[in-house]
Amino acid sequence: MLRSALFGAAILAALAAAGSTARAERPPNIVLIVSDDQGYGDLEISDDYLIAPHLARLADEGVRLTSYYVTAAACTPSRGSLLTGRYPQRHGTFELFRNHRVDMGYEYDEFEYSTSHERILGMDTREILLPTLLKDAGYTSAIYGKWDLGQFRRFLPLQRGFDDFYGFVNTGIDFFTHKRYGVHSMVHKNEPSRKDQGTYCDEIFTREALRFIERNQDRPFFLYVPYFAPHVASSLDPAIRGAPQAPERFVQMYLEKYPDLDDNLVEGQRYGEPAMVPSRQRRRLLHLASLTAMDDGIGQILAALDERGLAENTLVVFFSDNGGTGTANNGPLRGGKGNLFEGGIRVPLIARWPNRLPAGTVNDELVTALELFPTFLRAAGVAPPAHLVLDGHDVTDVLAGEAASPREEMFWDFRGQWAVRAGPWKLLGGRRGSGLFNLAEDIGETEDLSERHPEVVEDLTSRLAGWRRAMEQAEPRGPFRDF
Repeated sequence: MLRSALFGAAILAALAAAGSTARAERPPNIVLIVSDDQGYGDLEISDDYLIAPHLARLADEGVRLTSYYVTAAACTPSRGSLLTGRYPQRHGTFELFRNHRVDMGYEYDEFEYSTSHERILGMDTREILLPTLLKDAGYTSAIYGKWDLGQFRRFLPLQRGFDDFYGFVNTGIDFFTHKRYGVHSMVHKNEPSRKDQGTYCDEIFTREALRFIERNQDRPFFLYVPYFAPHVASSLDPAIRGAPQAPERFVQMYLEKYPDLDDNLVEGQRYGEPAMVPSRQRRRLLHLASLTAMDDGIGQILAALDERGLAENTLVVFFSDNGGTGTANNGPLRGGKGNLFEGGIRVPLIARWPNRLPAGTVNDELVTALELFPTFLRAAGVAPPAHLVLDGHDVTDVLAGEAASPREEMFWDFRGQWAVRAGPWKLLGGRRGSGLFNLAEDIGETEDLSERHPEVVEDLTSRLAGWRRAMEQAEPRGPFRDF
């Protein structure tokens, strides 16, 4: 009996070892987690109030980038660049697909919404998205969360290379009703779905991510989880609008821990009329609580990778789609979402890949969202098509601390604002502000050096003009370019 038991144990051990070896030899899994409107300082290490132990763990076990930039100060163009590796001006989606009459309290009926530009616009179908190329290496891909690249069937994730999708298709919803200003917006695969209405949306996305990991643990996968937190809720109700939402247990956690926070409504205005609106303390409370709720979901995803022996062969990347709004912590940066000061485009990024990236390190090399596409392709062992023009660089060695960043300059053009960074210098202009800043000495962009360094202004202006010419000469893409 003993000999038989020992023999059985040896067989099981051999099978487990064989499984571990097979997993180690296959391409790595890629887990990409994106938050919505999270500020540069919205991490536990820089905000004394925030409770986010799982993001802290990710930083302890990986590398944290402190000079990481997205391509736009708002969600749609930023996410388009992430999945294409191209500037918004090249992939054509350099503005949001959004109906602005909701800002006046207007509620669309179903027919009117169905013909509005928010409903009918989408990323050009000629664009090649990341999961399409990962299929060449045998990857299965899924997205659970905010899509934001078009609502018509031809624009949805399953037609853009993903194998599964459950999430909302526009720029924002109510976290619980899943409506966008009255219009239900959740989609499962290619069809509208109301099956989870009433459930906090980010909890749904975590649940689906866990199921995906369970189903695909024996093959390489790309899992994209764009959470909605800590974005404000898309509700016309003045008592809700203007703040994120969070499950009650996380709200109570903060109220008990921090007595200076409150959960009150105050007299104010909405849509030009008197209304009871969230107090600043309530907005801050819900911002923090929504981040902790998201962090809890991230912890569940990390635990699922650990439990299945997948963590060692999984590259996990986390960042925010753009800078934070008014209740976010963007410190020590100037500005926030919607403008091209550092607070609108410089965001936290953490990358973990055990035994490949040095744990607990901080890296200040210039890296952008354009770099993720080619870096993920290299990890998967996939070469991009020869005809595909990418604007980013593979930064695997940069993340590993073994090389300087190949990126020497970066450009932005968004809503009448422009900016260029080269080395420590940044020049920006347009309707939201202007100036020349030395970011190595003045990360908060407090001192305009344009009059003292006209030669730098001339150099950066020339670089910007060259970039604009290149974007104008690129093969045009819709929906916003005229061609």
